[in-house]
Amino acid sequence: MLYKFKSRSTADIIMLQAHGLQILQAIGKSPDDAHGIVTPEQIPGAIQALEAAIAADEARHAEGGEANDGNGQEQDERGEATEAVRLRQRAAPFIDMLRRSAAEGKEVTW
Repeated sequence: MLYKFKSRSTADIIMLQAHGLQILQAIGKSPDDAHGIVTPEQIPGAIQALEAAIAADEARHAEGGEANDGNGQEQDERGEATEAVRLRQRAAPFIDMLRRSAAEGKEVTW
């Protein structure tokens, strides 16, 4: 399943289910709902919640929560270095969508 986030202020954002669920959980929305809305009034709180989730994710990885070499690379099951895509990178387009939508007083739906 894919999540398609829409706003009348920006282009659509499409995310895989796992990544979309992570974003929805971070902003306090129920991932059980196939459709939902972030109203213009809810956007500042959603941005703050996402930024807090990003900070927690980065702190967890900085503490060595996963096998990495200190340069943002993790090792796969074969021991080869792989680039990790962090929550900050996945959430950046969504945060931009939220900010643009707030500036124009538009909602974000999925």
